[in-house]
Amino acid sequence: MNFSSDTLYGQLLSQPLPAAWQVAYSGGLDSSALLHAMAGLRGRFDIPVGAVHVHHGLQADADRWADHCRRVCADHSIPLSVLQVDARPARGESPEAAARHARYAALADWLAPDHCLLTAQHQDDQAETLLLQLLRGAGVPGLASMPACTAFGEGIHLRPLLSVSRQALHDYALAAGLEWIEDPSNAETGLDRNFLRHSVMPLLQSRWPALSGNLSRSAAHAAEAAGLLDSLAMDDRQAAGGRDTDTLMVSALQALSPARQRNLLRFWMKQQAGHAPSAAVLTRVQHDVLDSRRDAMPCVQWGRHALRRYRDELFVLPVALPDQPRPECAWRLDAPLPLTDGAVLTATPGVGEGLRRAAIGADGVRIRWRRGGETCRPAGRGHRHALKKLFQEAGVPPWQRHRIPLLYVENELAAVAGMWICEPFQAGPGEAGYRIDWLDRRQPDGHRSD
Repeated sequence: MNFSSDTLYGQLLSQPLPAAWQVAYSGGLDSSALLHAMAGLRGRFDIPVGAVHVHHGLQADADRWADHCRRVCADHSIPLSVLQVDARPARGESPEAAARHARYAALADWLAPDHCLLTAQHQDDQAETLLLQLLRGAGVPGLASMPACTAFGEGIHLRPLLSVSRQALHDYALAAGLEWIEDPSNAETGLDRNFLRHSVMPLLQSRWPALSGNLSRSAAHAAEAAGLLDSLAMDDRQAAGGRDTDTLMVSALQALSPARQRNLLRFWMKQQAGHAPSAAVLTRVQHDVLDSRRDAMPCVQWGRHALRRYRDELFVLPVALPDQPRPECAWRLDAPLPLTDGAVLTATPGVGEGLRRAAIGADGVRIRWRRGGETCRPAGRGHRHALKKLFQEAGVPPWQRHRIPLLYVENELAAVAGMWICEPFQAGPGEAGYRIDWLDRRQPDGHRSD
């Protein structure tokens, strides 16, 4: 396929029109062709066109590249934003992956609502991505490679050149007299993608000239299959949902075939953590978590998240830092009380409900945290019970219990925020009281003590 403003126009019309187009402009050949073609389309759209350049600071000429991008955008009367990022890799992280993660994180934060980010990945990039995924043993979602359109930050990310070859873009740039930057790192064959591009792809294309187009078509088939798998996972997610909107029922998962278990787990874990687990992690979840005893509390960690089981439910949680001692504090109940973990306690005056106002006194209450051995006689029950026993009855997972604020009056436990009011602190009929709400950012619906 030849490349022109007309072919780009057709690709853009295939998607809902945004509030603005933003071209990710590195200054290289591909993004230079995309920017030039977009500049030629401005008369056809009543939509602003802008550009954004990510300054990684990894190359000695990075400042010169940014200046080049500013000059070209000024020639086209296209406003340019330059984002500076720290792309240094962490220990054990590849420089290529670190730069990519830093770049996309910065772009996602920068992109305005309803704006569309345009990037210049093309057919040959898609073919290389598919081969890399095959060599890594990826499943269907990985073989789908780069999607043409996806949600991104508060906007959309569109790749309109996936059906256009690198050669077609090169021909367009030469015909238009464009100047572009050659990044010397693109020639480093120590990087996997560059090795494929310079050493493997030419050899394969000498035998199969339609290689890039065929591999891109395979990626499109995989993307279609991945969409069907996601649809199946959404149906299974509805049937396997736990008490909370973010949990899964183990018994429902066990009723599925092993393949459907993995499909649902992969889909749900990606929803919760933002990235999908590997096949090895899924195998551990099936063997170590789903097959564990009901009274066990197994945990499988991947990256910065962990999957935990409590009774018949699965939870995905951020891996917590070691607990720091949390000091107790006073609360007069006359204003919301922010807590150190981001939760908030509020007290709403009422009658016949909540914490009895007359029992509190002018000094309010003390907020403490569970240490073990606490007891409470919940309003309406005839006996005191260990707090541990009450939490077990309520199905509160052990890793959540230490976060629940305890309200004390005169060194006596008066309420467990979001759970119970202890006798004799429950407001009776006609008595003034405070409804205690614990608004926990990890639990969108919050908790309420009546």
